[in-house]
Amino acid sequence: MGLLDRIGMVARSNLNALVTASEDPEKILEQTIIDMQEDLVQLRQAVAQSMAALKRQEQQHNQAQSQANEWERRAMLALQKGDENLAREALARKKTHADSAAVLKTALDSQTGQVDTLKRNLITLEGKISEAKTKKEMLKARLQSAKAQENLNNMLGKVNTNSASATFERMEERVLMAEAKAGASAELGMDNLESQFAQLESGSGVDDELMALKAKMLSAAAPPQAAALPPSDRSSANQPSVGQAIDAELEALRRQMGS
Repeated sequence: MGLLDRIGMVARSNLNALVTASEDPEKILEQTIIDMQEDLVQLRQAVAQSMAALKRQEQQHNQAQSQANEWERRAMLALQKGDENLAREALARKKTHADSAAVLKTALDSQTGQVDTLKRNLITLEGKISEAKTKKEMLKARLQSAKAQENLNNMLGKVNTNSASATFERMEERVLMAEAKAGASAELGMDNLESQFAQLESGSGVDDELMALKAKMLSAAAPPQAAALPPSDRSSANQPSVGQAIDAELEALRRQMGS
């Protein structure tokens, strides 16, 4: 294979690939149906012309056959009148018209066959056009469905599922952290309340211990024998001291606050 042949083959292959890539199935099908309809119009015209020619040939055949029959009748009439020469002339005319009728009959039969063939082709082409229209609509619907599926696949392909999953996981982690903080705040609030009550409870014990300690100190500071005191001192000893009065007043206040 020469260089020019190889270049030509490459050019044709590239051209065919370009044409194939640029083909729109819907437009190709539509154009195909248009071409078939144009063929149908031409075929109908051909059938009409063939039927008209058949009609003319049929008329010519019938006319020639009528002329042959008429000259035969005249020949019989001439014989009846005893004029053989006239009868012979009439038969000669009859033969001419009969021969023409025979030729026309052959052409008529041939034309009739052609017209029948054209009619069958016309019916076949009409059926193919109807079938092509139905198939075109089906293929058009399938093509639209395929394009829609392709667009959907392209859209899904652009969606980053990993990124979306990571975003949801991150947001879920933040929600869990917020819930944990809320739970911790509730526990801290409960612990604070309990600690306040614990302080109150522990505070009353310290106060009791403080009162006991004060009573112990007072008893230790009191004289060992009250009888040795003079009468005036004995009466003063029966009276509470200032510290005891303050402690008693403090205890009454505490009880009043406690009630």
